[in-house]
Amino acid sequence: MNYILQLKSILKASGWSQEQLACELSVSFPTLNAWLNRRSKPRTNARLKIEMLYINVVGAESIYDTELAIVKNTALDLKLRPSTLISNENMLHKLTIYITYHTNTIEGSTMTLSDVEEVIFANKVLSNRTAVEQAEARNHQSALLWVLEQLVENGESFTIDEELILGIHLRLMNGIMSDAGKYRKHSIRIMGTHVVLANWIKVPELLVQLIKDLSKSSKDIVSELAKAHATFEQVHPFSDGNGRVGRLLMFAQALRAGLVPPLVVKERRYAYYKYLEIAQTTADYSLLELFIAQSMQSCHKILTIGSPQH
Repeated sequence: MNYILQLKSILKASGWSQEQLACELSVSFPTLNAWLNRRSKPRTNARLKIEMLYINVVGAESIYDTELAIVKNTALDLKLRPSTLISNENMLHKLTIYITYHTNTIEGSTMTLSDVEEVIFANKVLSNRTAVEQAEARNHQSALLWVLEQLVENGESFTIDEELILGIHLRLMNGIMSDAGKYRKHSIRIMGTHVVLANWIKVPELLVQLIKDLSKSSKDIVSELAKAHATFEQVHPFSDGNGRVGRLLMFAQALRAGLVPPLVVKERRYAYYKYLEIAQTTADYSLLELFIAQSMQSCHKILTIGSPQH
């Protein structure tokens, strides 16, 4: 693929403006515009940057085992205990804003990062955003804090079970869906994907099996996160809100293991869905593992630096 197609694919997948893309590539807007319109060509170093950004945003086709191991080991060094997070007001504030913003934006919210902060921390009602979007932000904060409280209160005895899964959905979709906290009672499919979702009749038993699998100890936490997330999203137990529930379950899994949780940023949603579909249709979780490990690093940088790095 030539660099022009890569640049256009990045713009489409990320939702960035040309100005934002130029910033990501550390070049001026006129320079990027000249590349896109064939008035000039990027030099070798710039082409390498475009290639790397393309893989990061749009997604890779494969990953070497050695490269995956390095990224996973780096992620496993990022420690964070639930008690540390809940006692650090600044860290919790920052994490809540970013996770809430990105997870809801992936699902279609138009709220900005500052909008989210005003709604969930300043209790403002915004006239330029829908009531549903603002409810989604407040509900996500409530669900995240509830999960964190469960982790701290239960300590070593904390488990991911049906009560937790239904409790997360209830809090996320409270006042938005009439069947919040209840499994779907109908068939469902996701447009644009080849993934076959579970028959709604089998949802309870499939979740019982997932919960059973999650109760087993694992030395490879990143692999466990990838497999559990792919499985949960394919079971798709609710009529809406499955992505947000699934990402909060990863939040709980990671913190239970004493690790920084993955932050799935909106700019990488194309790669996220691509890797998720590969995992669900081929049972090859390597690229999803890579993505989750990278997302843990993104979260760590948010907490230590203050802005997302992709």
